[in-house]
This record gives sequence, C-alpha cells and structure tokens, in this order.
Amino acid sequence: MQLRSASFAHGASIPVRHTCDGANTSPPLSWTDVPEGTRTLALIVDDPDAPDPARPTRVWVHWVLYNISPSVTELAEGGVRSPVPHGAREGLHDDGALGYDGPCPPIGRHRYFHTLYALDAELRDLGAAAQRRDLDAAMSGHVLATAQLMGTYQR
Repeated sequence: MQLRSASFAHGASIPVRHTCDGANTSPPLSWTDVPEGTRTLALIVDDPDAPDPARPTRVWVHWVLYNISPSVTELAEGGVRSPVPHGAREGLHDDGALGYDGPCPPIGRHRYFHTLYALDAELRDLGAAAQRRDLDAAMSGHVLATAQLMGTYQR
C-alpha cells in the first residue's frame, strides 16, 4: 500500500494549517494498492516524540479512525470534527476527544506518523470511549498490510 498527502511529502514539514498553531485541519490523505481480501481500513496518527517524564515510552495519539470501507481511497482535508466516511468509527485521541488533534509539540521538532492498516475483518464497534489500545487489540491478527506517511513539525 502507498499512503500520501497533497499537503506534505514523507519526511517533510507539516503545514501550519494542520497544527494547533493554525486551523488544526486534518491533512488530506489518499492511498493506493490496498491488498486483495481487505475488509476494512484503520488509521492511527501518533507522535512518538511527545515528552512525558512519568511515561518515557509514551506515544501521543492524534487520531484514531477505523472501519473505513476499502472502497474509500482518500480522506479530504477537514476540521477537527470533519465528517468521517460512512460506516467508519472514531476513537479518542490523547486529549480525550473524538476527531483529529493536530501537531502541537511543546519543544523541538516532532515526528508525526500517519499509519494506515488494511484488515481482513470488519471490527466491532469499540464504543464512544475507544482509545488506540482498544483498536490495537481489535486489529491484532487481522493486519494484512500497512502504509505509513511521516511528517514533522516544530513550533
């Protein structure tokens, strides 16, 4: 699979409009080459560089989206609570709300990984308070392929 954005290239800086310093809009994403047998897709956006002295292995989660139909090939640029594809579900990001939570690093340049998962099963509804760990558990044993797009941001 290939995952791309019209807003930034892999390894490049994420435009301000997709961050807390701008409009905080989710970037447009598109993908190709979804493997045969894919029943659903999931997307997780996270920041492994978020400092948390209490939890040094912490990865800050910015977006949790799952049960995206394999017929969907893109997510348009949107707002924090932009519409999700029909049938898809969102989980909570680490600020405790649904939707996209753009980059907002307190210090330094952070990396933001947009990871798309092709799954061989449709996942059950994980509930309104689902978090990344719930999605990770539900996806276990069902991942056919992944694609990743990494952008950076520094305030």
